[in-house]
Amino acid sequence: MKINMPEIKMGIVAVSRDCFPMSLSENRRKKVVEACGKKNIAIYECPVCIENEKDMRRALADVNAAGCNALVVYLGNFGPESSETLLIKEFAGPSMVIAAAEEGDSNLIDGRGDAYCGMLNASYNLKLRNLKAYIPEYPVGTADECADMIAEFTTIAKAYVGVHNLKVISFGPRPQDFLACNAPIKQLYNLGIEIEENSELDLFESFNKHAGDSRIKDVAADMAAELGAGNKKPEVLEKLAQYEITLLDWVEEHKGSRDFVCIAGKCWPAFQTQFGFVPCYVNGRLCKKGIPVSCEVDIYGAVSEFIGTVVSGDTVTLLDINNTVPSNIYEEDIQGKFDYKICDTFMGFHCGNTAAEKMVNPVMCNQRIMARTLPEEVTNGTCEGDIVPGDVTVYRLQSTSDAKLRAYIAHGEVLPVATRSFGSIGIIAIPEMKRFYRHVLIEKNYPHHAAVTFGHHGKLLYDLFKLLGVEPAEIDYNQPAGVRYATENPF
Repeated sequence: MKINMPEIKMGIVAVSRDCFPMSLSENRRKKVVEACGKKNIAIYECPVCIENEKDMRRALADVNAAGCNALVVYLGNFGPESSETLLIKEFAGPSMVIAAAEEGDSNLIDGRGDAYCGMLNASYNLKLRNLKAYIPEYPVGTADECADMIAEFTTIAKAYVGVHNLKVISFGPRPQDFLACNAPIKQLYNLGIEIEENSELDLFESFNKHAGDSRIKDVAADMAAELGAGNKKPEVLEKLAQYEITLLDWVEEHKGSRDFVCIAGKCWPAFQTQFGFVPCYVNGRLCKKGIPVSCEVDIYGAVSEFIGTVVSGDTVTLLDINNTVPSNIYEEDIQGKFDYKICDTFMGFHCGNTAAEKMVNPVMCNQRIMARTLPEEVTNGTCEGDIVPGDVTVYRLQSTSDAKLRAYIAHGEVLPVATRSFGSIGIIAIPEMKRFYRHVLIEKNYPHHAAVTFGHHGKLLYDLFKLLGVEPAEIDYNQPAGVRYATENPF
């Protein structure tokens, strides 16, 4: 079961231009609420229909009293552009604006609402007031279509509320030669995120104080049950359990005024020699619970993971965009079986931070890269396996070195092809990856860490990033063949 997840109470408020029948908006609002009920979409129906600013204040008081933390402003007719946008300004949570389509040719005299026109004025007024509201791709629809828009907005609102009530807890500075994971945190404060940066020594002290904790044996037993036959290092489970309890207690003690938390953790160079293990498996377990933990103190990676967890409602992971697929694997297992060129494929890898449920035959073992220079016994604690095949979304929210917010999103899939390698790893295929790699990831200076959701969630991520304030020109995706990137050589 996921913890650390926002809950949304959605409200809907209808608006009405005073030269239109208010009953038109009210009746259309009721139909939208009925359509939501048939689709099991929970929504609170505000009884106040807004014609003027006094109505706006009454409606605002009503939805606040009802505990709404997200709002649908519904143009059942043309709507009062000032009052409806002032509601969005004064409401504390995210808002969506949608409008009613006309209902039939037999009612186009007194029953015509002109909300198609009203949406234009609403959007213009939002811009005048420097307000951001979610406006769907086509925001005018029947009651049934509006219910579908509300369903999508509920997920977007959940992530928006989560981000604005999020604290990132980090431990230690980025390791040397990992400046790529270091970015100005100013933009995170702009998003409303709090950041608590701690010393690794503070974490080590807390870990030592948890020695002998009465919960350790139960957590270790749960780990053993999860791993089953893959439990190849049983001797390290109690240390890992102690570390997991340490992190969970730290989260509860340090979240402060915030409701939600993610962690930017550290795993080297001194972690393994002092703690006596690597934290990869625990990172994956916390991510499964709904508390993402990024590797190598990647703060933007942790925020990206949290966003993906909320949007997908599922476990996510953080992977290096790591290595090419050898030609012999491509020729034996991919060519002719999948519609991808070799340069559309790559291996996504991390040492073992992916949750066991997202790997095929996961195995608890030692971290092979670290074991090249350290005693093997201090590198135990990683969980290896090929990542489960299926659709994925590869994405990241990031600040540039000069503190500009940008993001990328790409749909792809993990292929059902054995990697013949180690770590938590999968062969990922993304259409036109070669060009995306060069003209987005390299050209725009993204770090090698990518957040990964299981399933295609690009549509909602794109709309969320816009609502969070990322300029559309700064949200990149893998351009299809024939569509040129600005930096791509036309010859």
